[in-house]
Amino acid sequence: MRTDGPSLACVQSSSSHRSRTLEETAVHDDRVAGPGGRTVVVIGGTSGIGAAIAGRFAADGDHVVAAGLDAGSAGRELPEDVKRVELDVRREDELRVFLGSFGELHVLINAVGIVARGREFESEVFADVVGVNLTGTMRSCLAAREALAGSGGCIVNIASMLSFFGGGRVPAYSASKGGVLQLTKSLAVAWADEGIRVNAVAPGWIRTGLTRELHESAETSRRIIDRTPMGRWGTPADIAGAVSFLAGPDAAFITGAVLAVDGGYLAA
Repeated sequence: MRTDGPSLACVQSSSSHRSRTLEETAVHDDRVAGPGGRTVVVIGGTSGIGAAIAGRFAADGDHVVAAGLDAGSAGRELPEDVKRVELDVRREDELRVFLGSFGELHVLINAVGIVARGREFESEVFADVVGVNLTGTMRSCLAAREALAGSGGCIVNIASMLSFFGGGRVPAYSASKGGVLQLTKSLAVAWADEGIRVNAVAPGWIRTGLTRELHESAETSRRIIDRTPMGRWGTPADIAGAVSFLAGPDAAFITGAVLAVDGGYLAA
């Protein structure tokens, strides 16, 4: 007897395969740990946005290590229960030893960033900014890969709104943050089968030491606020909340994403 469509055996086989896939996915998603008890490393976590991120994870009950320059003088920016480690991402061996010391790592945040407004057209300055912001981010991801894979961990990189458009005074910063965006997507694709999610947050105009020159200028600050639909500067806490979401179980099926936290600046 002739029949149209797939045989019953094929349907059963397809259904069985789909069930197995769903079960495997569910088990995999269970590895995405929620807040409390996770091991979290924040590179560039000793000041500004990085310190706010470290504080947020510590408040959620995680074991947090904030690594960066001048770690000993982080002071009031970091809670007492955040461990501070002096680290320079330009020193690859030092970075490899530090991140290789974690048997299990649940969350890696790359929040390192430097800028040299008006001087980034000098080749040495350009190379230094890119070396810290982009190459340093790649180095830390590579150094943490094994520990993250062992725990079903994730990476959240800090990109920028300048990942999307140019900055006339900061060509190196813009290029490096554009690179961070594409690095995030590339690693998300490359490491998905290892259970490592890789996402990024792109901050808008945030009040930090890095932007002090801008927000302390009444004229510049007014232009920024007028262009921002939500009508204000962002705070480091705004970024920390977005990072917390991307690192948590509610984002278990999100990888390769770049979340703009800019009060609508890019949309305007």
